[in-house]
Amino acid sequence: MEDLKIYTDKDINQDLIKTKKIAVIGFGSQGYGQGLNLKDSGCRVIMGLRQGGASDTKAKDYGLTTMPISEAVKQTDIIQILIPDEVQAKVYKEEIETYLKAGQTLMFSHGFNIHYGFINPPEGVNVIMVAPKAPGHTVRSEYKAGRGVPSLIAVYKDFSGDSKEVALSYASAIGSGRAGIIETTFREETETDLFGEQAVLCGGCSALIKAAFETLVEAGYSPYMAYFEVCHELKLIVDLIYQGGIEDMHYSISNNAEYGDLTRGSKLINSNVKAEMKKILEEIQNGKYAREFMEEMESGGERFARLRAESKGHLLETVGNKIRSSFSWSKDNKLVDRAKN
Repeated sequence: MEDLKIYTDKDINQDLIKTKKIAVIGFGSQGYGQGLNLKDSGCRVIMGLRQGGASDTKAKDYGLTTMPISEAVKQTDIIQILIPDEVQAKVYKEEIETYLKAGQTLMFSHGFNIHYGFINPPEGVNVIMVAPKAPGHTVRSEYKAGRGVPSLIAVYKDFSGDSKEVALSYASAIGSGRAGIIETTFREETETDLFGEQAVLCGGCSALIKAAFETLVEAGYSPYMAYFEVCHELKLIVDLIYQGGIEDMHYSISNNAEYGDLTRGSKLINSNVKAEMKKILEEIQNGKYAREFMEEMESGGERFARLRAESKGHLLETVGNKIRSSFSWSKDNKLVDRAKN
């Protein structure tokens, strides 16, 4: 295994990004976090947004300059595309591609559209990635706290010769130089990111929680007790793993809990589960998942809407909402305020 190079602010020309004009396209979670962090770091940033829309109003409320996407592209050196994956190709074709000039830089925070060929930039345009390893709301909250979240950087096309340095400088401006920046490739970031989301972080985790919750409730236990045991306490365990790995988690829990972990976990997550994980990874690698996702979204997203509604209506969510509403901290310092960010 090769030694890992982690870049921090001391390794980076932090002023390089301040010589560039940046267009941030979109004001969702990442657009909110990255746009405001760039502004507070002294960068010249313009938000490319549909004028008069909800995102435009929110961005202006934070003192950000906004303009139509095509105008933002014309006036800037770097175009950071932070709208949803499923609409990037359409917006690129209609509002970005025509206005690109040689020497400009296209930037992404996820390699999906470049890696799978939904967007094909022209010759003479640099293509790079700065991918914070956290939701945009956390990118913002950590920056405001004087910290940062780690980022991945990658260079797909480097016509200007300084694309890596630009990516590092941008990552530093959004706070990642405080935490650590790692170089990767568009392919590696895209495929590992999708796999992590589907197999563990989102798909695997939420399915495991629901299955465990249903098992307890179907056995006659209180749904409130079930929620606390298989959902609420998960954060406490994940925080231990986040800070010190699985071994710190083992050190912190009881011998009883650790023995149960070591003797029962592999019965649940067994060779059959790993075989399914390999199938999921194969569909990511060969593009089958990407095509399925884009076709679903282009056809109106009926299946997606049905699955989302089923998840929202699960008893776990009903019980969880009741429990969380009683916590004194549930309304304080929330990272996500849908009316504002």
